[in-house]
Amino acid sequence: MTDIAVIGAGIAGLVCAQQLSQAGYSVLVVEKSRGLGGRLATRRLHGICADHGACYLEPKGELLGRFVEILRSRQILKVWTEEVYELTVNALLTEPKNRSPRYVAPEGMSAIAKSLAPGLEILLNQRVVAITSIPENSWRLTLESSNEELTAKAIVVAIPAPQAVMLLEPLGESVLDAVFLDNLRSVEFYPSISVIAGYPPTSQPLPEWKALTFMDNADLAWIGLDSSKRPNPQQPHFVVQSSANFAQRHLESQDLQPVGQLMLQRAAESLSLPWLNTPEWMQVHRWRYAFPSCPWHEAFLSAGSPSPLVCCGDWCGGNLVEGAMLSGLAAADEINHQLRHLLLENVNFLKVLT
Repeated sequence: MTDIAVIGAGIAGLVCAQQLSQAGYSVLVVEKSRGLGGRLATRRLHGICADHGACYLEPKGELLGRFVEILRSRQILKVWTEEVYELTVNALLTEPKNRSPRYVAPEGMSAIAKSLAPGLEILLNQRVVAITSIPENSWRLTLESSNEELTAKAIVVAIPAPQAVMLLEPLGESVLDAVFLDNLRSVEFYPSISVIAGYPPTSQPLPEWKALTFMDNADLAWIGLDSSKRPNPQQPHFVVQSSANFAQRHLESQDLQPVGQLMLQRAAESLSLPWLNTPEWMQVHRWRYAFPSCPWHEAFLSAGSPSPLVCCGDWCGGNLVEGAMLSGLAAADEINHQLRHLLLENVNFLKVLT
C-alpha cells in the first residue's frame, strides 16, 4: 500500500509526485514507457540523440523561468537560438520580428524530466491496464507486464485525457461521477508525426537557421537542425514535424517510413534543399496526442470519488511544459486537500534541483 500512485512520468506527473513526496506522502510513479518525460522525448540512434517531441523551452511565466534558470546553473540547459524563422507558402523566408531565447538540453530534452526524478520511486515499462475501487477507500492498480497489483489511497492520472478515458471508463458511474467522465471525454488533441533524419557530413549548404516554422503549409509545421544542439556533432541531422491535418491523414498507416519520406520530400521542395530528400537514415514517430485542441479549462480534473482520483496534464488549463507544471502542482494541492491536509505552503518541488 502506498499513499498515492501517479500514473504517467511526464512533467505534470513528476512535478506532482515531487510535491507530494516532499510533503511526506509515500508516492509511487508508474510509467508505461522505458524513459521519463512524456513529450519531452529524446531518441538515441546512429550514435546521436535527437528530440522528436518538444524541441525547446521558451519560458514566459515565472515558474518555468525559475525552473530554466536552475537547470542552466546546473548546465542541463543552454540557449540554443533566439530566432525561429518563418517560411510562407510563397517560399518567402523571414526572420522573426520578436526574438527570445529558446533553451535546449545538449544531452536531450528528456534530461529535463530526469532532473525531476531524484528521490522518487518510479516503475518504468509498466502499463496500468485496470483500476478497481476496493474497500477502505482505496484503489487497486493492475499492471500489464507483471500482472502485479498495487494498492493506493489516492491516484493521480497524469496522461493524455483520451488515454485516461480508456483507463477510467470501466469503473462506471457507480464509482465515478458521470459529469467527470463527460468532462474527460470532452478533451481533444491534435496529432503530429515527427521524422528524425541524418545526412552525410559533407551535405551542403547547411541552412542559416537552426529552427523554422512553416506558415500555412498543408503538410509541415516545423523543422529544426537538431544536430546544432549537440556538442561536436559528427553529422547533420534534422527533426521535421508534420501539420495536424497531415498527421490525421496518415495516423493509422502501418508503415510510417513512406510517410516520413513524403515529409522530407515536402521539406526539400519548400526549402530548396534537394539533399534533404536523401537521408542516410531516418526514423518516424507518431504522436497521437501531441497538442490539446480542446483543453479542460481548469488546472486539474477531480473525480469526486470516495477515494481521491485527480487527473492532470498539459491539457488542463493550457498546454506545453509550463501548463503541465502548473497542473501537476494544482493536482498535488487537490490530493492533499482530500487526504491529510499536510502543510504544502513551504514545499517546493524545485528544491530537488538545488
